Amino acid sequence: MTNAEDVSKFERQRQEKLSRIKELGIEPYGSRYEGVEPAEDIKQRFKDDDETQQARCAGRIVLLRDIGKLIFMTLRDRSGTIQVGLSKKLLAEQWELAKLIELGDTIAAAGQLGKTRTGEITVWADEVTFLSKCLLQPPEKFHGLADVDQRYRQRYVDLWANPEVMERFKTRSAIVTTIREHLTSKGFLEVETPMMQAIAGGAAAKPFVTHHNSLDMDLFLRISPELFLKRLLVGGMERVFEINRNFRNEGLSRRHNPEFTMIEIYQAYADYNVMMDLTEELVWLCVEKHCGDSKVQFGDLEIDFTRPWRRARYADLLKEYAGCDIDDMEAVRARARKLNVDESEMDDAVVVNEVFEATVEENLIAPTFVIDYPAALCPLARRKTDNPNLAARFELFIARMELANAYTELNDPAVQHENFLHQLRGEEESLTKMDNDYITALKYGMPPAGGLGIGIDRLIMVLTGAATIRDVVLFPLLRPAKS
Repeated sequence: MTNAEDVSKFERQRQEKLSRIKELGIEPYGSRYEGVEPAEDIKQRFKDDDETQQARCAGRIVLLRDIGKLIFMTLRDRSGTIQVGLSKKLLAEQWELAKLIELGDTIAAAGQLGKTRTGEITVWADEVTFLSKCLLQPPEKFHGLADVDQRYRQRYVDLWANPEVMERFKTRSAIVTTIREHLTSKGFLEVETPMMQAIAGGAAAKPFVTHHNSLDMDLFLRISPELFLKRLLVGGMERVFEINRNFRNEGLSRRHNPEFTMIEIYQAYADYNVMMDLTEELVWLCVEKHCGDSKVQFGDLEIDFTRPWRRARYADLLKEYAGCDIDDMEAVRARARKLNVDESEMDDAVVVNEVFEATVEENLIAPTFVIDYPAALCPLARRKTDNPNLAARFELFIARMELANAYTELNDPAVQHENFLHQLRGEEESLTKMDNDYITALKYGMPPAGGLGIGIDRLIMVLTGAATIRDVVLFPLLRPAKS
């Protein structure tokens, strides 16, 4: 028998039970059910010496053992699991329904709370309410889905079949809440800016293009909210942040999903040093609150988040790991060629960064702030007063990944206009798209400020030990399934 025939057989059997449930006059897709108590709460309040305890629970059946006149099932809800015992003696007229219940169904049960001979807290149900019929065969084992591709495609099964997956996404939500609450407590205002933009700007990336029919104009799904958030600084919103969805029409990898979550933060009268302190403060708070230890395991790497974190200059790291001086372009280009980088059509700054990415980033495991980037790579950043060839910019690297990017913001409209006009060879065009309205905003005067972007998905990866970004995005983009 083929797999398809197996599936058809199992579904047919479940459809037959669905019909029998309906014949009993029972609605198999039930409605509101009052008084449900989370499974973990029920277990925590249980007292051994109290035989009057009652409980009402509801959830999906993830384990079922039918031993004749007794049925034991494990229900999973948002808090955890609890065992429900069904007996022919207690259920009486509902016993026929009990024998039709299957793995994967969603039910509610009410009855006396007790323990089995093995010591497991159990709801001995004298009432069962059918809430939803599962028509497809759930994972064979209690431990859940094993096929990775199927887990991503059927996250709705993965979440209840694999408890650790549910816990990871609960942790993700809790981390985002921690960040949001901390920023709010420091006087930052959460805002929303457009996801569809007439100009794709604020970052170096290839955008997704869409079309607005009524206005008959092409629009871009945003690659960054940066330029709109800085407009708000002009308007007098001195501390703003946005937890935003960005879209970049680029490849898929364990670190990249075309749709991803960032938090961008802007603070007037600050600079990149202030944003560096804020980044360390935010991430450490998340580690302290949600990891339980200053050391976090990420694959075969142990990441030590103990403060303070290393702060290293871009040029020094290039010298240390690439073995060439940032001012010796002949040596840098020679190193690029050894790395199989076709540097002939690239500007110097782009070549330097190609070498940096290929030689330095793989060595940045512990939290490291890389500071003072080549200014030519940073058209939106302010240049350092003591060295105009360098930008007041940092990137935070953890576990060989870039997790954050920040600047002392450029607020001189003339310099910004000039930077928009200058396109480096070998660089994404979107980085220097001319946004005339943004220049107009700067002409009204933007206060000196620090700006920061943190990749939420990558941060969650590191803090939860997830091997790929697909493990921390509920519904990652996937190639079409093979038919």
